[in-house]
Formats: sequence, structure tokens, C-alpha cells
Amino acid sequence: MRIKDILNPESMIMDLQATTKDEAINEMADLEVATGIVNNKEKFVESIWAREKESTTGIGGGIAMPHARNEYINKARVLFAKSEKGVDYDSLDQQPVHLFFMITAPAGADNTHLQALAKLSSLLINPDLVEKLKAAKTADEVIDLFSQAEADKDKEDAEREAKLAAKKEAEAKAASDEKPLIVGVTACINGIAHTYMAEEALIKAGEKRGVEVRIETNGSEGVKHELTADEIKRAKGVIIASDKQVKMARFDGKKLVKHPVVDGINKPDQLIDEILSGKGSVYHAEAGEASESSAASDGSVWSTIYRHLMSGISHMLPFVIGGGILMAISFLVEQYMGGAKSPAFIFLNSAGNLAFAFMVPVLAGYIAESIGDLPALMPGFVGGFMASIANSSLGGSYAVNADVKAASPAGFLGGIAIGFIAGYLILGLKKLFAKLPKNVEGMKPMLLYPIFGLLFVALIMYYIINPVFGALNGVITNFLNGMGTGNLVLLTMILAGMMSIDMGGPFNKAAYVFASGAFANDPTSKTSAILMAAVMVGGMVAPFATTFFKNKFTEDERRAGVSNWILGFSFITEGAIPFASADPLHVIVSSIVGSAVGGALVGLWHVGVPAPHGGFWVIALSSNWLGYLGAVAVGSIVAALMMGFWKKPIEK
Repeated sequence: MRIKDILNPESMIMDLQATTKDEAINEMADLEVATGIVNNKEKFVESIWAREKESTTGIGGGIAMPHARNEYINKARVLFAKSEKGVDYDSLDQQPVHLFFMITAPAGADNTHLQALAKLSSLLINPDLVEKLKAAKTADEVIDLFSQAEADKDKEDAEREAKLAAKKEAEAKAASDEKPLIVGVTACINGIAHTYMAEEALIKAGEKRGVEVRIETNGSEGVKHELTADEIKRAKGVIIASDKQVKMARFDGKKLVKHPVVDGINKPDQLIDEILSGKGSVYHAEAGEASESSAASDGSVWSTIYRHLMSGISHMLPFVIGGGILMAISFLVEQYMGGAKSPAFIFLNSAGNLAFAFMVPVLAGYIAESIGDLPALMPGFVGGFMASIANSSLGGSYAVNADVKAASPAGFLGGIAIGFIAGYLILGLKKLFAKLPKNVEGMKPMLLYPIFGLLFVALIMYYIINPVFGALNGVITNFLNGMGTGNLVLLTMILAGMMSIDMGGPFNKAAYVFASGAFANDPTSKTSAILMAAVMVGGMVAPFATTFFKNKFTEDERRAGVSNWILGFSFITEGAIPFASADPLHVIVSSIVGSAVGGALVGLWHVGVPAPHGGFWVIALSSNWLGYLGAVAVGSIVAALMMGFWKKPIEK
């Protein structure tokens, strides 16, 4: 707010006639009423005197600033009055007042009068302005004096701020020149826990070594703390702790190390030391950008496959979770709210099915993109779409299988297969077209890759993948649906136990992918719902099992236990990782046993959850909610007891 915005010539008394404080307040109040600023003089004057009784607003130096804010004021305004003789206003310095500033603000003016007070006070410290105001003869002269004084002060403040900012920048630059900088990116498939835990662990590891660490997180909410070109340029090295694709071209020419995101949590010191000791290799964006553009890799074939698979799954999960839960809710609506013809059922079931229709194409498309970059995305999507439908489906408008009588699509497994094939096919085409003349370089992404990529992927899907995987998928579906209780218990026990082996790592994801793949192939299958329940129970046991025995955990771990239970309630296993990192043997083994017990009970009691995520938030969808609750409770108690009797007490 600027002073001139609340000063007005009509609210100025250039020759105040009052000789006492009471007369001065009343004379100024009369003008406030006459100009429509105040709607009730009596109440307004009462509020002015109420403020004066708290402490006089005669601040000394010949200045008084009476003020009020209430419902009797219509408009924010500063009334200026000048007394040649001076008024005994009971000022702090006991000297007569010559300049009056009556500040008024309506009740809802959001501290306007306080802002004006602060602004006026800062200007009236200037003795030259005060003397000029005492000598002013007209209202316009008063406004001009304030405008000039305010402009001078703003300029002075800006210069002071600029000097302070320059000083801080110089200090920061000096500090950064002395302190090594390491930058990095963390990302995990779900982007919920691992991403941010790795960020925190790496920053703390850097602090212990006197190193500045800045981490960009690629989580469920998108990219946060995105690294700037200047930060990357200044950095001593780059740490990529990720299970999915991240933007890599910007790190061209930098020393770089790549690891799974779990290493960022469990081995942050090692990753920092690798950069500080110069062990990282120089990254070259031009040399194999497609194969190196994704995240963590330790050089093994399995690590490469896992990385590309996780890229596809991370993009697919929102379709699985959103579509699956809406479909599950639709079944409840069908059962309790009007049957299959209910508009609510039709809407929810259709919305869920639409999301599911994109699931395999998205999976295949982003696996392909992770391998072959953007040119592989379209062939991967089309191949995934061909894997998700059967011949003559969708009104008979598609033929995707050489077997014209084929009724079973290649499904989830076929989508994974064609995603990898499409990605490596594009890499092959890049090498094949590398020797073409440079004047046709622009044709590659716009013409050659789309045409040949789509042609070869469609041929492979039509004649190989769909016939083979369609038949295999049918066999697997029939086998799962025909499993007896004994085999089902064994399978659910193994799947649930795998969820706690690495708590979000490859084993955990393999179990979840198996169950969600079976669910995607046949969402109405009771067996697939049981498999989903098994992995959810297995994933919830580890977070629930921690901190039961206070003497076995540190104070920090016990405090983290509360939030850990919330994560467990939501089927987020990663909350148990700090406990597992502190004592891997006791915590992980106990969690595996507890999860396996819970999973076995799921199979034994035929607990089904027709939703691919949600934990206890989707318990209402369970076919046996007591069994679901009981399996988690028994598994958690078993794991907690093992930890309690096995772990050593924490030394004080």
C-alpha cells in the first residue's frame, strides 16, 4: 500500500483550530463524518479514546497518529491535520502536537490501518519531511511531499536489499566453491516412499562428509527440486538412484554412478564415496543415449531387464489401481444397489474397464520407450493393444492373431514380451539406418522408425506373440481357476512372503506383478482376487510388526512406528525399510515368516480382494473381511513376536 492511495485533499485540515486533545479529536471526527468516511461520530470517537487510554498516540516530535478500525468506518483513509499553535495532546515527550494523522479502516480492512501506521512511521522518522510538512500550505503540497519521500525511501530500501542480496550471493558462492557439490536423482516405481527416503539418506550422508548434496525427486507428484544447469555444471558428480527412466542427456560429460533406488536408502555413504573418490564413469549422452537414458544399473542383464520392466509398470500402475478399484466398487453396487442394470453399476464398471483397456498398451509402450527412447513408444503401444484384445473383439473390427478362432488375448505376459521386442527392434533400426546420408536424418523419427517399427511389431504380434502367449495365457488362467486349496495356500504363502524379502525391491515387485497380472487377465476371477489379497496382506505385515517391543527399538524408531502403521494400513511396505536397514537379519527374516503365515491364511480362508491396491481402505470390497483382517493380524503378531524374542535389546 502506498501512502498517496489513502491520502485525499478532502480529508485534510491545513489549519486546525482546536486547542485541546478532546477538541482536536472531535474536529477531525467531524470532517470524517462530513466526507463519508465515518457513519457514526459518537461511536467512532469512543473507539479513538479507547485506543488513547491504552497509550497515547502522540508519538513525540510534534506528531500524533490516532487510529481505529471498526464497523463505524466505511473506508480506509488517512486524515491529515496541521496546527500552527500546537495542541497539548499528552504526547510521550510532553511537547505540543503540530501534525496529526488520523488513520481509519473498516472492520474487514485486513490490517490496512496497521500497514498505514508502519508506512507513515517509517517516513516520519525523516526530520526533513516533518519540517516540510509543518511548512506546507496546501493539501496538494502535502501529497507531493509524501509521494517524494516514499519514492526516496523505496529507492533506498531497494539499494539496501540489492547490496544484501549481493553479499549473500557472494557468501554462498564462496561457500559453494569451498564445499563440494554432488547432485542426483531418486525415483522408484510407485514414487511414494523409496524416492524420498533415498533423497533424505543421501543428503544426510553428504552432511556427515561436509558435502553439499542436492537431489531431484521423480515421485508420484512429479519432478520436485529439479536440478538446474548451473548446479549440474558445478557438481563434482551425479548419483542416479532410480528404478525407472529419468532424463539423462543433461548429465553429458559428468562423472556419474547408477544404482537401484534401494541403494540410495541402504548405501548412501557408499554412493557419496564413489563420487568423491572418482569411481564414477563419465556419461556420454551421444553414445547410446537410448540404452543409457534410464536409471539404475549395475551392469547385469537382470538389472537391465528389471529397470525397463519397472519403467513400464510405474506408468501402468495408475491405470491398474484406478480402474481396478472402480470396478471392485461397481461389484458392490451391483450386489446391493440395483443389480447389473443399475446406472451406477454401469457407469463405475465402464469407467474401470476403460482404464483397464489402457493397462497393457501403457505397460508395453513404456517398456519399449525405456529401451528405444521415444521412437519405440508408438510400436510398443500398438503391440500392447494387440496383446490386450482377442480376434473379433470390439465388434469384430480387429484381427490380431493368425489363429482366426483365437478367443484369448496374449494379455499381460504378451504385453511385457512385445514391449521388450519393440524397444530392441527400434535400437536395431537405429543401427541399421545409422549409415544413411545426413540429408535424410530428419526422415528417421518422422517416417522410417514409425513405419518399419509398426510393420515389424504387428507382424511379430500377429504371427508369433499372440498365437503363443494367447494359448499360454489361457492355460495359466484355467490352471489358476482350477487350483485346489492345498496348491492355493502354497502359492499365496510364497507370494506374500516375497513381499517382505526386499520391501519394494525386485522380489516384492515380482510378486505384485504376478498377482496384478492374473487380476488384469481376469478381474472377475475369484482366484485372482485371492492372489491380490495375498500380496496385500504380505505387504502390510512388515510395517505393522515393528515397534511392538519398546526395548528392542530406538526412540527414533518408536516415533517412526506411528507413521509406519499408517503406511501399513495403506499397503505401503516401504515404511519398514529403515527398521530393516538397521537390523536386516532379524527384521527381514521375521517379516518374511509373518507375511508367509498371513498369505497362507488368505489361501486357506479363501480371502479375496478384487482391487489391486488400497490395503485396509478397500476392506469393504473383500469377500471375507474378517479373514482379511485376521490374516494381517496373525501375520503381524507372528513377525512381531519373532522380532521381540530374537532381536537384542537396545543399549541405553
